[in-house]
Order: sequence, then structure tokens, then C-alpha cells
Amino acid sequence: MSRYFTLHEAESLIPLVKERLEAAINAKAIVSEIDGEMHDLSTRVTMLGGIEVDPDQIARRKLERISLVRLIEESVQQIQSSGCLVKDLDKGLLDFPALLNGQEVYLCWKLGESRIEWWHSTQEGYSGRRRIIDEFGDTSPNLRPN
Repeated sequence: MSRYFTLHEAESLIPLVKERLEAAINAKAIVSEIDGEMHDLSTRVTMLGGIEVDPDQIARRKLERISLVRLIEESVQQIQSSGCLVKDLDKGLLDFPALLNGQEVYLCWKLGESRIEWWHSTQEGYSGRRRIIDEFGDTSPNLRPN
């Protein structure tokens, strides 16, 4: 069974999930950088028929990558263990399950937004986001926890 959040409960989690989300996004950027370095190195070796490389430096970068991937996985797991869902790590997009008139919906938050101002049905996703104030008003009386 899913945990359902009130708007207040979901917003109170933002500082915690934001910190973990930023850590995962930053780690993912460094992993991409390392992957690019390794790809470039491989291309140069292939094109030049071999070059002198520093195996210790390559080993350090590979270990760093492993550590960063682990950090990403742990950060995502910590976020999801709070009950919210990581929908898009590249966009910094999280959904918080909630109930609206007995139906499961998602309160939708994106990194950079100061608070949760959007929701969507479980079938629509990000493109179907609607303003909370339009549906719920300022106090969100129909948004209830489990």
C-alpha cells in the first residue's frame, strides 16, 4: 500500500528530499563527465593505435565513478523510502502520492520550485500537471492522507 501525503506533509519533506536529489544530480553529472573522459581516451587510443596512459589515474576515475553511482542509488533509495517517487532525475522531478476525492493523484514538485504548486493524475504524468490552487484552493481541503 502506498503512503498518501497531505500537501503540508509533502512540502515539509522538500528540504530533505531536495538535499538528496541535488546530491544525486551532482553525482550523475560527474559520472557523465568521467564517462566522457573514458570514451575520449578510448577513441584516442583507437585512432592513434595506442598511446601512453596513466593506469593509476584511470583506476582512480573508475573507482570514483563506482562510488558516485553508489551515491546516486543511495540518494534515490532514501528519497523513495520517504514515500515520494523519483520520476525524472535529469529534471529533478518528484511525485508525492495523495488522495483527491478518493482517487490517487500525484503532488508534483520539480527542483527549483519553492513549494508544491502542481498535481496530476497517475495516468497523465508531468505533461498533465494542473495548479493545485485551481483544483484545491488555498487550503487543499480535499487532499487527505491515507
